Amino acid sequence: MKCVGMQYMEAVRRLKASGFQPKRSLYLSFVPDEEIGGHDGLEKLAQSDVFKNMNVDIVLDEGLASPNENYRLFYGERMPWWLVIKATGAPGHGAKLYDNSAIENLFKSIESIRRFRASQFDLVKAGLKGEGEVISVNMAFLKAGTPSPTFKQKGSTQDYRGRPLITATDRSNPWWALLVEAIKKANGKIGKPEIFPAATDSLYFRQQGLRAIGFSPMANTPVLLHDHNEFLNQAEYLKGIDVYESIIKAYTSYIPPGRYSLSRDEL
Repeated sequence: MKCVGMQYMEAVRRLKASGFQPKRSLYLSFVPDEEIGGHDGLEKLAQSDVFKNMNVDIVLDEGLASPNENYRLFYGERMPWWLVIKATGAPGHGAKLYDNSAIENLFKSIESIRRFRASQFDLVKAGLKGEGEVISVNMAFLKAGTPSPTFKQKGSTQDYRGRPLITATDRSNPWWALLVEAIKKANGKIGKPEIFPAATDSLYFRQQGLRAIGFSPMANTPVLLHDHNEFLNQAEYLKGIDVYESIIKAYTSYIPPGRYSLSRDEL
């Protein structure tokens, strides 16, 4: 997400140079390890007293590229579930044919997973479900010869108050309306709100009960996430700076009514 970060920083620089005076604070976070779960990065920041003292009210995190003219907005995300399947079987010489080998037993599980994966993928291909509305399964690696620990890691789908880990996209959330209006003001278009098809650092903000929206101003751009030659063309890059300027202006100029009207900020 280097391009998005650079767009955001350039938007901040332009606003500062123009003499714009925000009514609330704007924080930019730079944390490590998002790709491996963010446990030593954003998770620790979100749980820290430093973050609590920032008194943040809205978080704008990463989104995804859009192959059409509509920007994509994400109000939630799928939860990861990492697991290891451990297969055992009868031992024997590598040149001998015998029943109930470990790899033979493992193939049974792999084939079951393959069929389930295909059924979910078919729903996406047919346009019946979005990427964030199905369960994706991918085998990351295969290891043999030495014992492997068996473990499961499954994230919670609720915040610390027991509420769903999603951000409202209706009138109950003024930040959503401000974001949509700001994007349109910068001549941007938006598509239907989505569930992010993977996991991001937004999880740790939502676990704290905060509203978080995933957004990256990258329209008319193929989705090449972690692929070869991932790119953003010049016109979209420059337009994204204008979009961020509009969003930052809207967010840092808004004072919500109530007891938090002068204190809660934006990350």
